[in-house]
Amino acid sequence: MAVSTVRRRRLGEELRRLREQAMIAADTAADATGMSLAKLNRIENARTAAKIEDVNKLLDHYGCDDEDFRASLIAITKDGSKRGWWLSYRDVINVSATDLIMLETEASTFKTYEPAFIPGLFQTAEYARLVIDRLRTTKTGTVDDLVQVRMARQSILTRPNPVEVWAVIHEAALRAIANRPDIMGPQLDKLLTLSRLANVNIQVMPAGAAIHPGMSGALALLGFPQRKDLDVVFVEGMLAGFWIEDPADVELYRAKFQEITAEALSVDSSLEFITAQRELIK
Repeated sequence: MAVSTVRRRRLGEELRRLREQAMIAADTAADATGMSLAKLNRIENARTAAKIEDVNKLLDHYGCDDEDFRASLIAITKDGSKRGWWLSYRDVINVSATDLIMLETEASTFKTYEPAFIPGLFQTAEYARLVIDRLRTTKTGTVDDLVQVRMARQSILTRPNPVEVWAVIHEAALRAIANRPDIMGPQLDKLLTLSRLANVNIQVMPAGAAIHPGMSGALALLGFPQRKDLDVVFVEGMLAGFWIEDPADVELYRAKFQEITAEALSVDSSLEFITAQRELIK
């Protein structure tokens, strides 16, 4: 069963929190809900995916009467049974990338800051091929495999009920690889095309901007329709990315992203900037 380790971890943490809040011992909860203590421990410690029936029993036993919260936990549990296209690439992409792809498909909003590259959701195949070939740190899978994964991710932009994306891209990313107009020209064309979508907002961070939180590096904030406190932040590293899941920390990133957007050019001015940059490439 495919399930995001991030979501599995959050579900386990919330179930443990509810149990402890109700002052119920783990063995008592296991007995009352007809499961083994070992199984309950695996669910709480994110070592196995939970079944909807088991989660409902636990929530009933813990006296969870917050219907919205219950619905959000059940939605997470249901998502664990989805079998997505990414399973065909499970031997190619690492755990962090798999989590990102799965959560992207569930998210209603995706906010990102990129200081050096065009965001993956906006990349052309040739741009992605160049970036992946130069930056990948493992030889698992081929470059073509990884490009296919990146292109497939972009379907969330144009699906029914598409994800709402707000991207801030540093000016440096738009001026990169100027010696490859065959790659950068079509890439800027794609940005201009995507900017016309109602669910896509693109801002440019000018090189002369004041010091801002984005200078700490790239980030992505994923929002979900169930509850705000289930949102997560992905911070990408050289070998793998890591997740910010604590609601207070996520809220801090949310505020910092607002500061980033405030420092960037407006959406209209950003469109003008990208258009001007495209006209320079012959």
